[in-house]
Amino acid sequence: MAAASSSFSRRLGAAVRELGMKGAAEGWYGAHMAAAERAILERAPLVDLVLEVRDARIPATSAFESLGRWSGSNKHMIALNKVDLADASSTELLSTVRSRIKELNGGESSYTATVMLVGIPNVGKSAIANSMHQIGRIGAMEKGKLKHAMVSPLPGETRDISSYKIASHPNIYVLDTPGILSPKIANDDFGSKLALTGAIKDSLLGEYKLSQYFLSLLNSSEEHKHWGNLKYSTDEKIPLGTKDEQRRRRRYPSDHTQDFIVKDVRRTLFMTISSFKGSLEKGKEMEKLVESQFMALHEAFRVSYESTEDRNKAVGAKLLNLYRTGRVGRYTLDAFPELWRSSPDQFGKMTRPMKRQIPQPIAIV
Repeated sequence: MAAASSSFSRRLGAAVRELGMKGAAEGWYGAHMAAAERAILERAPLVDLVLEVRDARIPATSAFESLGRWSGSNKHMIALNKVDLADASSTELLSTVRSRIKELNGGESSYTATVMLVGIPNVGKSAIANSMHQIGRIGAMEKGKLKHAMVSPLPGETRDISSYKIASHPNIYVLDTPGILSPKIANDDFGSKLALTGAIKDSLLGEYKLSQYFLSLLNSSEEHKHWGNLKYSTDEKIPLGTKDEQRRRRRYPSDHTQDFIVKDVRRTLFMTISSFKGSLEKGKEMEKLVESQFMALHEAFRVSYESTEDRNKAVGAKLLNLYRTGRVGRYTLDAFPELWRSSPDQFGKMTRPMKRQIPQPIAIV
């Protein structure tokens, strides 16, 4: 990470760590999350397999530290979700889970097994539960309607532990659990990455501050160079302020996900970075560029609030959404390959028996 970008990371990470110490009133870790954490740890010895879901963009930072002694055991598997936002690869998760459970049961095929999904908030556990359920139903003998887990883009929406049947012959059930994030964040770098990827509610830190950090990462990367040759279509060449532009604006008053707006955002970011004459290695210069990008993005996003604070908040929220859905590039924030091959101590409090390997992660698109 460039020095200038790391200054944004430190400020944001310090704010995250401060929030963690404030409890439920102002932070994220309250009595409900503490109770859910205890319930997960009580059930861990009773299930056949613990499937830890991590964010592929931050595979080390998103480790579920609460697992403690269960980490690294033969009952522990790691699945990387949101791989499409980092690296483009995938595997058949359900078949892998079936194979591991069969192995744990000595090759027997007649049994009932339980898999518990665990992880930090907003890592995609419920989406994975639904995916395994849907895939399992295709080959299952009973085709009846089975309930699905609620999926939300906001952290902390899963409030209770729920059970869903995902396979028959053998019968396999999955326990979808609430996301747990310790109030004690290891360092500022971890805090900023957890916040940017959505493990903490944006409202606790502010969309403007979060998107400033994202822009510092974008400006320090090569991603913008892919947008230098974006061409305007006939529809996109409509000048701002004209009647045609006003009609299109009324048609899409706040939909920043429209392709013509996303392309305009990419072009705007390319132009602001490529035309910048300062040094991106210097913190003050990076801050100057980020500030100018926000001003330019007011127009790209068609934001017209009166106050600068409201405009920046709106731009920040839209930009974060585009980042989290992969519309403005893919970013892996942890140096994952090196971390995975090295000592497990780099994965927070992960422990494992001597001579055991860290579980090989399963990539999920």
